[in-house]
Amino acid sequence: MITKEFQNISLSGLGMGNMRLPIIQGGSDGDIDLERGTEIIDKAMSEGINYYDTAYIYHGGKSEEFLREVLVKRYPRDSFYIADKFFIHANPDYKAVFEEQLTRLGTDHIDFYLIHSVTDNTAETYIKSGCIEYFEEQKRLGRIKYLGFSSHSSPEKLKEFAAYRDWDFAQIQLNYFDWLYGSAKAEYEALREKNIPIIVMEPVRGGRLASLTPEAEEMLKSACPENTTASWAFRFLMRLEGIKVILSGMSDNEQMRDNLNTFSANNALTDDEEKLLFKACEIFRSAVRVPCTACRYCCGGCPAEINIPEVLALYNRYKIDGEWALEDMDKLDTKGKPKDCISCAACESHCPQGIAISKIMEELAEKTSR
Repeated sequence: MITKEFQNISLSGLGMGNMRLPIIQGGSDGDIDLERGTEIIDKAMSEGINYYDTAYIYHGGKSEEFLREVLVKRYPRDSFYIADKFFIHANPDYKAVFEEQLTRLGTDHIDFYLIHSVTDNTAETYIKSGCIEYFEEQKRLGRIKYLGFSSHSSPEKLKEFAAYRDWDFAQIQLNYFDWLYGSAKAEYEALREKNIPIIVMEPVRGGRLASLTPEAEEMLKSACPENTTASWAFRFLMRLEGIKVILSGMSDNEQMRDNLNTFSANNALTDDEEKLLFKACEIFRSAVRVPCTACRYCCGGCPAEINIPEVLALYNRYKIDGEWALEDMDKLDTKGKPKDCISCAACESHCPQGIAISKIMEELAEKTSR
């Protein structure tokens, strides 16, 4: 496991995200499969992963409790680092949330604490709420070791928020797709200018970059037959200075094994490999229409109870593979279907990617009602 120095500690280059843990068959998002989840955490610990990321809202609030049972209770507290977050839209009472998180986690401190999902619309709300000063006080008391933020904002707003205080670190969505076609490069450069250490989320874009279009995949396989498509995404990030941890939401042993192999050494892409990856990405982009990362921020307030990320994933398949993919609509794990959408746009107000979900639902409703 490659490691990176952060202040006076050493962090594993690969971090374990706990937003996409395995679910009991037929269960809801909060029904984490404890047995399979424990196997994944045990494997991670045995292979040197020491950074574990969670949040107040992950798995309906059960992700933190899961880490208490499988990590905090079973391993020495100084053998790992926990990252947790305050999301003002989930509960604006930051004092109560922080105390509840300590209880859920079963610990007296949180190592890496983040202001969660700063956007152009929420940045000022966070600043005016007083939460940052409160968490600074918790840091002085030793209940928080390092204070940072995660951002889904524009590069301009990111710069403003980064200048508000001397942050210990920041977390951004960073991958080669968003580097080429989004604002990831500008966000990365803004943090580098202020010398703020970077934690990477969505390095494989919610798994979307683990499987490209056939033509794009063939290009990569021809160059490196032994490497998975996902490994190219991680190796691209290894080229970038200032990155301390790359998070991956590993939900099965196969993903864990592949990632551990990738991070066994610093095997950054060569210049020629990066050029090839960018060419494959250009081909892939022409087929992709929806940049959903399956963060599930859109789901909580949907009156039709549509599993929006699953529907959007099917939409991407439809755009790539054709209308036959829509035959799987009835197989989706969702109570509501696109035809049930009332175009209230509640989902769109919470979408970090700014996806026009209502229009997509309308298109899918038309296609599947024929």
